[in-house]
Amino acid sequence: MRKVVAGMQMTIDGMIDGPSGYADWVESWSDTFDLLPEIDACVLGSGMYSGYEQYWSEIKADPHSPLELTGNLPTSEEIEYADFALNTPHYVLSSTLDGVRWANTTVLRDAGEIDVLRRKPGKTIYVVGGAQTVSGLLDRGTIDELRLTIHPLVVGEGKALFATVAQRHRLQLNEAKSRPDGTVSLVYSIGK
Repeated sequence: MRKVVAGMQMTIDGMIDGPSGYADWVESWSDTFDLLPEIDACVLGSGMYSGYEQYWSEIKADPHSPLELTGNLPTSEEIEYADFALNTPHYVLSSTLDGVRWANTTVLRDAGEIDVLRRKPGKTIYVVGGAQTVSGLLDRGTIDELRLTIHPLVVGEGKALFATVAQRHRLQLNEAKSRPDGTVSLVYSIGK
């Protein structure tokens, strides 16, 4: 069965978005977990889909202009991730979306459909977010590994990553790395 890995960036106080509705502390939205060679499918929730699609499409369309969301130029890692995102099958969990306009994207009506994907041959399935999707998949036992980038910041208010988790989960720390920018990368396996 294929492995399912969720990766998220958050503050020390567990927020993935600040009071303004986005993570203005994240300098690059590229994959910070060195997972790209291992991944051949991505899953995200419908709440995250439109912004995700817009962000990576904007970079792909004009990698040398400042981004609308951040005002910053895309990093070389973000340009690489934009290529990856546009060429990798994506699955959007949604009971309400009628369709999507992004190529290589399929709407899944039920989280159980991820189990069908897991049984097919392939590489790792990457859950890119959002918070409710990660929490829901964690609760149903779908996620095998959780990778977190912790930013050295306390925002106090915002959207907590695990606000909707309905049960206790035991995690096993597999790896911890500090980076020169002050972030910490944590890799946990999920106790089953």
